Amino acid sequence: MQSSDPVLWQFSLSTINAVVWIAILLLAMWMGFKMRWSKLVAVTAFITLDLIAFGAFVRLTDSGLGCPDWPGCYGKFLPTQAATQINQAITEQGGTHGPVSHGKAWIEMLHRYVASFIGALILVMFVRAVIAKYKPERTMFSAARTDVGVGWPLLLLIVVLLQGLFGKWTVTLKLMPIIVTTHLLGGMTLFALLVWFWMRERDRAGDVRATAVDVPARTRSLVWLAIAVLFGQIFLGGWVSTNYAVLACADFPGCNGTMNPTLAWSEAFTFLRELGKNPDGSYLSADALRTIHWAHRIGAIVATVAIVAAALSLMRTSASLKPQARWIKIALLLQILIGISTVIFDQPILVATAHNFFAAVLLATLVVAAYRVKP
Repeated sequence: MQSSDPVLWQFSLSTINAVVWIAILLLAMWMGFKMRWSKLVAVTAFITLDLIAFGAFVRLTDSGLGCPDWPGCYGKFLPTQAATQINQAITEQGGTHGPVSHGKAWIEMLHRYVASFIGALILVMFVRAVIAKYKPERTMFSAARTDVGVGWPLLLLIVVLLQGLFGKWTVTLKLMPIIVTTHLLGGMTLFALLVWFWMRERDRAGDVRATAVDVPARTRSLVWLAIAVLFGQIFLGGWVSTNYAVLACADFPGCNGTMNPTLAWSEAFTFLRELGKNPDGSYLSADALRTIHWAHRIGAIVATVAIVAAALSLMRTSASLKPQARWIKIALLLQILIGISTVIFDQPILVATAHNFFAAVLLATLVVAAYRVKP
């Protein structure tokens, strides 16, 4: 069994399993070198979007500690190799209702496999960019000769490495809420950067749907304000999820029958603490959980106003931006309806996962708009 104590650093794979993992990542990198540059960027962005949704599924199924070590599963590459240890953990926790089970182990490890695959593709982007800049005559990988500059691929590589660290700390620090929420924000940030990079490549290719449009500074400011407010709302949503406060208010639009619930703001937003506990070791109160949920609802109102203002400004500014404004409004409407449904229907897993997915989709629509209104 693994230690239950939080740790900052861990690499649990045995040598032979680490070699297998590296070999698979090298295969993924080879695939990345063979792709056209535009396809590589698009595929990486699409898989990142899928991983964001799957990350929500990991949290909602309580699978974050399905393999309580990192990056392996009890030191193995596959949960099937760790069947003995998983069975022992199930026995010690008194059944599969605890954090460890065979199903949860597979869910957690699939999340890690896909995340490492994304990391490999982004490393390929960086290597190809360096080759194109400093060794343009190389012919070993003909697709690598697209000169896109080194700056953006380097930024993506840094962000994905940090994201990997927070993914590790999510496990080794035992689902500490601020770490898990930061991990979510990191995934959203990586996805937003990939969408911007994808738009830049479309623009370089001459796609008129990606070209910049001359707009007033006010419109540009409203779009970026909407993105900033949405990131704040994503943080609040992540804080709700990682503290298991989704059903702290079990009805809508009120909270347990009232529009003025009893709240505990300081307790709810103390960040350096364990899951479900205050810094002094006492358990979070119901008032704190209710506050976390209520803050997310207040944030939803603020985000809706900011995003609608940005969309209306885009529509009024340029006819070519009207389709993008419509996509923003459609994504916002779907996100609101799905968010309400998670409460009304008692947080069904698929609906709650879709809430995470459409938050990323909404972010993408705003990032596309921000690219098109750039100076």
